[in-house]
Amino acid sequence: MITIPNAFAPMLLQAVRDAVLYHEGLLRSETIREHERADYEEHHMHLTQFLAFLKEEYVAVEKEAGVPLKDLHV
Repeated sequence: MITIPNAFAPMLLQAVRDAVLYHEGLLRSETIREHERADYEEHHMHLTQFLAFLKEEYVAVEKEAGVPLKDLHV
């Protein structure tokens, strides 16, 4: 198990959100070769599931982290 200080939780959420947004843009672009698309789509799916999981976990440490989830824009 990895233990992350509560103070780093907002940054982790924002980093994963940024990764989701980046991959969404990448999937819309013509940069990806067709034979690679399925791998990128799967990675994007895992990122969105991870972000949803982090949001649920963040609620438990929201006060200690000092930033409400709604203010993170994730």
